[in-house]
Amino acid sequence: MKTAVQTILTHEDIQHKIRRIAYQIYESNVDENEIILAGVALNGYAIAERLKPILEEISDIKCILCKVTMNKTTPQGTVATSLKPEAYANKSLVLIDDVLNSGTTLIYGVKHFLDVPLKQFKTAVLVNRNHKKYPVKADYKGISLSTSLQERVKVRFNPEGDYAILE
Repeated sequence: MKTAVQTILTHEDIQHKIRRIAYQIYESNVDENEIILAGVALNGYAIAERLKPILEEISDIKCILCKVTMNKTTPQGTVATSLKPEAYANKSLVLIDDVLNSGTTLIYGVKHFLDVPLKQFKTAVLVNRNHKKYPVKADYKGISLSTSLQERVKVRFNPEGDYAILE
């Protein structure tokens, strides 16, 4: 049986959600001079790259991008960042991913950053699926979506236009 594909976010929807998340991040960091936007490669980092110019447009906050890489199927011990720990120590940090499925990616990302003292630590996702097996939540989310465990959410960032689908 072939599964139906449904578009859940169009390019315009994604741009709107990212802008709204940027305003929420700004509201939580209004007194900060600098924020670390730590995006989980690949799509979380793509969202961080889109958040940075918006945050810098609406505020005086300097945004520093950090790419977080890990093996998403077996994340234990595989988390690495493009910044050294001293670059984000005692700063406000937002860990960003595209979809919060089970929470595995976010929880191991959070665990990695807990080795360093942070001023504030928040999480952001474009799509929250509400199927968590770990006690992790998204502080900022574009959309919350109730799905079955068999369904998959895929977010694509393309030069022709971004989109998110449910299949």
